[in-house]
Amino acid sequence: MPANRSYVVGLTGGTGCGKSEAARYLRSLGAQVADADAISRALTAPGGAAIPEIRRLFGAGVFLEDGSLNRRALGERIFQNTEEKAALEGVIHPLVRSALVAAVDASPARVTVLDVPLLFETGMERLCDEVWTMSADEETQVARVCARDGLSAAQARARIAGQMSMAERNARADRVIDSRRPIEQTRADLRLYYEQLLERIG
Repeated sequence: MPANRSYVVGLTGGTGCGKSEAARYLRSLGAQVADADAISRALTAPGGAAIPEIRRLFGAGVFLEDGSLNRRALGERIFQNTEEKAALEGVIHPLVRSALVAAVDASPARVTVLDVPLLFETGMERLCDEVWTMSADEETQVARVCARDGLSAAQARARIAGQMSMAERNARADRVIDSRRPIEQTRADLRLYYEQLLERIG
């Protein structure tokens, strides 16, 4: 790692595993955090870099009268159409990747955290020096997703089933952080691992 380059930690985890909370806490400890979801939302906001290509691929039917993206209509369109889903990802993912690389290059912090839900699925782990994943059992995930998003248990389980399995994600990560316990314990683990990381990278 070049001496002037920020050390990159990829942070991932399934829905309801506490990844966003972990990212916020790591930011409070001094890490720079680049949020892939926030980048994606900016890319697809009015005037966003992804909008012209989305309009070319999907037409006016996925836009509202004011010209903004109709996210619900687009989501419904790609839900069961793997080719269109892949086409959309082909627009969004390279732009997100470029933005993450730029964030690392510009980061003044010793550690930059890339908060990426689909880290392994998109191959973006290759941008990272190491990967941390937040982990929880399915019942904890279901309870959290239902409370957060107002979904039924069946809907929450369907969302979880559509993601990479917890076992595979955990096996591929360099560090697995159990978020089933009270938040204070999870934060204590994150602080310990972050302080150990700072010692390692000097």
